[in-house]
Amino acid sequence: MQSTTDVLICGAGAAGLTLAIDLARRGVSFRLIEKMDSPFRGSRGKGIQPRTQEIFEDIGILERIVAAGGPYPPQRRYLDAYSFTDSDAVEHRAPTPAEPYQRPLMVPQFLTESAMRARLVELGHRPEYGCELVSFEQDEDGVIAHLAGKSGKETLRVRWLVGADGGRSLVRHTLGIGFPGKTLGVRAVVADVVLNGLTRDVWHRFGEDDTTRQISLCPLAGTAMFQIQGPVPSDGDIDVSTEGLNALVAERTGRDDIQIQSVSWSSVYTMNARLADRYRVDRVFLVGDAAHIHPPTGGQGLNTSAQDAYNLGWKLAAVVNGAPDWLLDSYEEERRPIAAAMLNLSTKLLSAQKRGEMQRGREVHQLDIGYPESPLTLNRPERVRRRSAGDRAPDAPVLDAAGQPTRLFDLFRGTHWTLLGYEVERESVQPHADLHIHIFGAMGDVFDDRGHFQDAYDLTVGDWVLVRPDGYIAAIVTDADVETLEAYLARTGLDLAPAVHD
Repeated sequence: MQSTTDVLICGAGAAGLTLAIDLARRGVSFRLIEKMDSPFRGSRGKGIQPRTQEIFEDIGILERIVAAGGPYPPQRRYLDAYSFTDSDAVEHRAPTPAEPYQRPLMVPQFLTESAMRARLVELGHRPEYGCELVSFEQDEDGVIAHLAGKSGKETLRVRWLVGADGGRSLVRHTLGIGFPGKTLGVRAVVADVVLNGLTRDVWHRFGEDDTTRQISLCPLAGTAMFQIQGPVPSDGDIDVSTEGLNALVAERTGRDDIQIQSVSWSSVYTMNARLADRYRVDRVFLVGDAAHIHPPTGGQGLNTSAQDAYNLGWKLAAVVNGAPDWLLDSYEEERRPIAAAMLNLSTKLLSAQKRGEMQRGREVHQLDIGYPESPLTLNRPERVRRRSAGDRAPDAPVLDAAGQPTRLFDLFRGTHWTLLGYEVERESVQPHADLHIHIFGAMGDVFDDRGHFQDAYDLTVGDWVLVRPDGYIAAIVTDADVETLEAYLARTGLDLAPAVHD
């Protein structure tokens, strides 16, 4: 059986869709399958953090995401049925040249995934719904996947398999990967409803001083619905019908003027915090909820899942096109510690929520995530208390060679690596395929007219900054260390070829 497809992605949620978009724009062949018959229609993950907004800008969906949702409203904390205090649910910070997105967006998950599917269609692909992975086995050359779909059974040979198939992942179970963690002792209901009796300008929160009676009703941006959230008893059936939710709301708010008209989607779930022991076994990978599950506090889950896929996508594409396999080992080395930290943060925020403390700040924005210990990170010499390799690559407004305003993010956008030279000779670095080279300085093609680039990167004359395809700094070296930089480029598979210059 010959392999005709590079990658099989199992699961068409946020992680699977992000990976599919990234592979599609890189020309990698794949199939994206989803065992459900239709797209997910709930709002479970509704916060899009600033770092994810940067990623969505790169893959071409941010404008759609912004149009689909809106900002988080203030929170209204009720002292009793009708008296209340208002406060911000998220910290308000102005954008900066280095960090253009400072506030989380509220976008219901089904609208986020709809924008992703639209982008995937533009790139010539669609998810296959009603198609399920039944089993698989792998050898040193690929994976044989056994599928069951609407047209019957199918056996497919692929080079790589990615499990984006959720917390109950068949891929993870088949690999025998442990999923240790703990149940957090909280069972909750979440539901998307149409209701009367509440304004849509605030996030209504009742009973926050009593964990058994808490309930919140949040207007869902981009829709006419509210999302209801609240803890429920640890056992027993929960009535999530219109009548059952009306009774729950009336009991917990002490009001009879809030009337639910219809229920679009609902779920009753027990909160867990779990992290897979491994993210890779040979030619099979885990991303998203298949690799980590967590409480929803802080809006970290969908964002971490999309960023998993964004990290893996360019590495898979590089290896498919001949780069060394060790690039794929760096996926787990980089992303698993991030998930561990995210689980700790979400669990900490859950404890704060139980105490009625709800405001979220920079700790949830994911702008400070980095990979300083990654095998892909090179500082020559070491940079102490300065912007370093492994950090997120900041944005900065600059001028192009024609004197027109542009941004570093405009230079980074796409599937390539980017090399920035600060007062250097362009010819001192050889051209490489998939590498865009830009020079700051009198003879360069980019100009730091307001000093924002230097403020963000803190470079010395003769420095080179290499930025990875996923927007993290791979290397910072001096002009005296160009040979080390060339060796790095060769080691990552960027072979000599005609350069691409913007």
